[in-house]
Amino acid sequence: MYFISIFPEIFLFLWTILIFVVDFFLKEDKRKNLGYLSLLGILITIILLFFSAQGEMFGKAYSYDSLSLFFKLVFLLSAFLAISVSIDFVAKFRAFKGEFFGLILFSTVGMMLLSSARELIFLYVSLELVTIPLYVLAAYLKPDKKSAEAGLKYMLLGAISSAILLYGISLIYGITGTTFLLGIKTRLMVDYLQIGPIGPGLFLSFIFFIAGFGFKLALVPFHMWAPDVYEGAPTPITAFLSVGSKAAGLVAFLRVFFESFSVYNPDWVTIVAVLAALSMIIGNIIALPQTNIKRMLAYSSIAQMGYILVGLVAISERGVSSVAFYTLAYLFANLGAFVVAIAFELQTGSSEIKDYSGLSRTSPTLSFLMMIFLLSLVGIPPLAGFVGKYFLFASAIEKNLIWLVVIAILTSVISLYYYVGVIREMYFHKKEGGEKIFLPFGIKLALIICIIGVLLVGLFPNPFLDLASQAALVFKY
Repeated sequence: MYFISIFPEIFLFLWTILIFVVDFFLKEDKRKNLGYLSLLGILITIILLFFSAQGEMFGKAYSYDSLSLFFKLVFLLSAFLAISVSIDFVAKFRAFKGEFFGLILFSTVGMMLLSSARELIFLYVSLELVTIPLYVLAAYLKPDKKSAEAGLKYMLLGAISSAILLYGISLIYGITGTTFLLGIKTRLMVDYLQIGPIGPGLFLSFIFFIAGFGFKLALVPFHMWAPDVYEGAPTPITAFLSVGSKAAGLVAFLRVFFESFSVYNPDWVTIVAVLAALSMIIGNIIALPQTNIKRMLAYSSIAQMGYILVGLVAISERGVSSVAFYTLAYLFANLGAFVVAIAFELQTGSSEIKDYSGLSRTSPTLSFLMMIFLLSLVGIPPLAGFVGKYFLFASAIEKNLIWLVVIAILTSVISLYYYVGVIREMYFHKKEGGEKIFLPFGIKLALIICIIGVLLVGLFPNPFLDLASQAALVFKY
């Protein structure tokens, strides 16, 4: 009866197979059309999402609800924008187009399944489907040593994080006798009533889960892979990593901790709050001296995950809705900044911030859009980032997490310095012999979507907040 619930994932999987098959029969000069074919598949999948019935499958291991719907839209938007800007990127660098687009779609299928996972083995397999294609994509520019290094580092550290997460799963199974999230919750509630405080085995499993998800989210101190991978990977993949894979790790964290471990909230919330503070402080401070825009955005994304965790540790409906809302706001602003960086790199071959000098004179529209995206990441009103941070901080204040909000505000001020550093380079530094940046159709389309998203979410937040609030109703607080 509820088979239609998983139909969008099945459709996108089959569409990805179609991409690989069609790739065999296309001539080199026609392979660019595979990108547009991939975009069409994503649009059809988005439509199918709204016609799919909400329900559960596979013995409640899979659940299509308002939370999974929200994050599936985030994943599909991320993939759409990443593929849109990849079309001309892979043409210039002579990458195998069918494989490139297909691997992005395979990873997206994994993300969609992950958002609906309510059983730990199902969740783990989905998470691997997310990350394994990304290992290949990070190393896709084979002649580039930095790209090969990025892929190797990402694979090795990703494998370690997966092993840590799997060990946490084995501990939970040993303690509760089940891998279903609701079953774990029921057993832990019984243990809490009978035994009381958390035992060492359960606490150790929490540590393993936090560490495993911490690698996926690039939280401090599990962030060591992010800067090198972001710098070495093809820039469209860096953009996809910064939003899509982070959102996937976030929804997995929400499912496990809010659904299974809620009875022991005080025992893990403090740990996550400390990680949030460290991520905001270290991410923003190390971003200050960066001269490469991809590395700067890498450390920025570490700090941004810290801000998102501020809402998560509030353990409330408002907190979860603010997390979902800010994820959407972050999607448009961060991907928008990366789209500008991709356009600049395509023409100049550079990702160095100093080379953005005088961009406002040669490409005023592009530099203006970059300024808007960066200011949204800071949290300047009336842009999407400001509204998102307001809701995050308000949810934390409601729970008396004043110290964490103070750190978040102070580090936001720090972030203003390095974001404005890029703006200063574009508007106040001159460069001789600059040329206008040409914008291919795919990049134009992505820029239009991102700027509309940043402005709409910032100026008219209520419809998006309502959608995020519906997603938060999945959990009981």
